[in-house]
Amino acid sequence: MKRKFAIRLASAIAGGLIVLAPHPSSAQDPSEEIGKIIKEYLASHPDEIGEIAKGYFLKHPEAIAQVLAEILKHRPAAAAAASPGAAANVLADHSAAIAGNAAALFSSPHQVTLGNPDGDVTLVEFFDYSCGFCKRALPDLLALLKDDPKLKVVLKELPILGPGSLDAARVAVAVRMQDAGGEKYVAFHQALLGGAGPADKEKAIAAARNQGLDMTRLEQDMASDEIVSTFKEDVQLASAVGITGTPGYVIGKQVVYGAVGVAELRRRIDAARAVAR
Repeated sequence: MKRKFAIRLASAIAGGLIVLAPHPSSAQDPSEEIGKIIKEYLASHPDEIGEIAKGYFLKHPEAIAQVLAEILKHRPAAAAAASPGAAANVLADHSAAIAGNAAALFSSPHQVTLGNPDGDVTLVEFFDYSCGFCKRALPDLLALLKDDPKLKVVLKELPILGPGSLDAARVAVAVRMQDAGGEKYVAFHQALLGGAGPADKEKAIAAARNQGLDMTRLEQDMASDEIVSTFKEDVQLASAVGITGTPGYVIGKQVVYGAVGVAELRRRIDAARAVAR
């Protein structure tokens, strides 16, 4: 019983963080989908949001009443999400969904592309700048980029861990918009994801400024339609292929969940390469 309540509480907290987060009205479209992903993710990782929620509520104690109201309002749905069958999709075959969304997954104008743009295998990573597991997986990505000249890497924003994640992702998209070559983006990405603690706008802006970017343009781009288009597409893609947490990878025709380590990622890449031959 306590476990189920913790899951409901964590889910409602996450939903409250998204709903209460201060951001432009134009960004509301993807928020409901992000909220759904958060609730599914926290059903299996209810403690991930703890520190973020704690910090938020210390600054906004008035939000607690709204979160408790959400718990009561969504109690039946939350109970269903916590049922034993809820995790069944983890083992599902998503190859058809990957094939059906291949253009947006691997070649979208809204993505960051690193490594070999004509690589024989593409690794897509969905990540959140506040995700501790994504931070742990950062060296894996850097090692793959360094050691595999035939690998194409695609980065997708999936800011599911609160308002700080959303703000950091907005900055990241704006960085990508004025850095076609990707060199400054990689340095920004490494600095922000490699930093300690949850991400926020202040940390993201500082990381962007350190790369010598045009900060006036950056602020303008953060309010552009490209931000909404990127978030909406990335959330829809994650949902389509069954990714409900970060990091999540698409490698060839397979979905890989979590920070599995560089050896496992290499094994999946080699398998995809063998199939493609």
